[in-house]
Amino acid sequence: MSFNPWEKIAQLSRKEIRALQNQKLRQFINEQLYPFSPHYKKLFDQNRIDPRQIRTIEDLKHIPFSSKLDLLDNKPGENRFREFVLQPDPEKIKKAWPPAKLLSLAGEKIVKGADYVQEKISREYRPNFMTFTTGTTNRPTPFLYSRYDVDNLYLYGERMISAMSIGSQDKLVNMFPYAPHLAFWQVAFGGVAGCVLIMSTGGGKVMGTDGNIKVLSMMQPAVIIGVPSYVYHVLRTANEQGVKLPSVKKVVLGAGRVDESLKARLRYELEGMGAQGVSVFGTYGFTEARCAWVECPTVPGITSGYHLYPDKEIFEIIDPQTGEVKGEGGDGEIVYTTIDSRGSAVLRYRTGDFVKGGITWEPCPHCQKTVPRLSSDITRISDTKDLNLSKVKGQLVNFDNFAAALNEFNEIREWQIEIKKRNNDPHDLDEMFIYLCPNKGVDTAKLEREIKSKIMLATEVSPNAIMFVSFEEMVNRLQLETANKEKRILDNRPKN
Repeated sequence: MSFNPWEKIAQLSRKEIRALQNQKLRQFINEQLYPFSPHYKKLFDQNRIDPRQIRTIEDLKHIPFSSKLDLLDNKPGENRFREFVLQPDPEKIKKAWPPAKLLSLAGEKIVKGADYVQEKISREYRPNFMTFTTGTTNRPTPFLYSRYDVDNLYLYGERMISAMSIGSQDKLVNMFPYAPHLAFWQVAFGGVAGCVLIMSTGGGKVMGTDGNIKVLSMMQPAVIIGVPSYVYHVLRTANEQGVKLPSVKKVVLGAGRVDESLKARLRYELEGMGAQGVSVFGTYGFTEARCAWVECPTVPGITSGYHLYPDKEIFEIIDPQTGEVKGEGGDGEIVYTTIDSRGSAVLRYRTGDFVKGGITWEPCPHCQKTVPRLSSDITRISDTKDLNLSKVKGQLVNFDNFAAALNEFNEIREWQIEIKKRNNDPHDLDEMFIYLCPNKGVDTAKLEREIKSKIMLATEVSPNAIMFVSFEEMVNRLQLETANKEKRILDNRPKN
């Protein structure tokens, strides 16, 4: 397994971190990416970029961005994702690697034999594991890992456990859905790397809500991990059933946006089951990075931001329209570059995620780590859509504003928004319907008035109607028990 110098790296100065990143960037581009990646060799050559001239992070601006579109096939059987996989051979290695590295390889060949060297290189580069994007474009894309990358996945998990102050005696329940997606495997590998006892339930699709509640009741974990909506659903149901969970100290949420109102609701439910002083963390990760980042413990209402791994990656924040790199703390789209990976590798990859507050280099006031931190106020750029609710005047609406507004109502148990076209005509007006499952005894007429007012203030959009449905119907509508992610906002408008 890879050496994990986390404690040393987490205390380096900004100057020292930049020097480390510049060194690793040069090495990675010249010894790995350019010689072994079909996609990036072609990209550099077509744009007449000499890889030896990319010496610092500032030099990245000379390299075109990559995006999900570069990975998608234009025709059946194309498999463009393979072009991002590092593919060395003996001739490429001889041309790319420095003399000292080749001399070391030759020495191992003399002492241990050619078969040993061949197997060593094969284990470093040969894909042996994969995860997939979750398919927001309806075209899931595989990302491949070699043994080198799997070792890194263990390492990232260990760092996350350390950042969240999870002890070796703590028990964890992993409620992420069992699937070839990063979230489940990052947690599973992280538990093994951190030497903590972890039970993976597979989420609602595998054990169902009742099964997950039984596991929690029996295991009495210190930490619960999963998709925000499903964790909340399970804990709320468990509280209603009178289950006691005084053991829970931390809740870790991923694969979905986590706002303070949801964190407060989770703490409220757990307090009802006997837990005190619960910390709720958000995590951030995406398939293309093959890792995730986490917040550190803070008091309620304050977030530390996601602690990054500067020895493994470089983040840039850019203007989504112009591509201009923003300064520290600037809002913009998140762009990711790996500087220590094998398998599928990406450079200047546009994530499609928009962050408010960008990146800060100030030491974390909560854990004192000096690594850069990414603001946790992140939304998908594709989640901002023009709803065209009027033929005269459309409104630009961020769907997260709906979520924030609705999550403030403790009278609501679950909710869903559906957007349609009137008469199912793609050229007609948009219509928006809100489905609500209220708590027992709630004055629904009063709640409807308050919600309409709140939504209008938050989004300048008024729903066409608010419908109250049963809890069972809402569970089915959201697909809480069957989908990898809940169907919180449905865009059922026909395509032109």
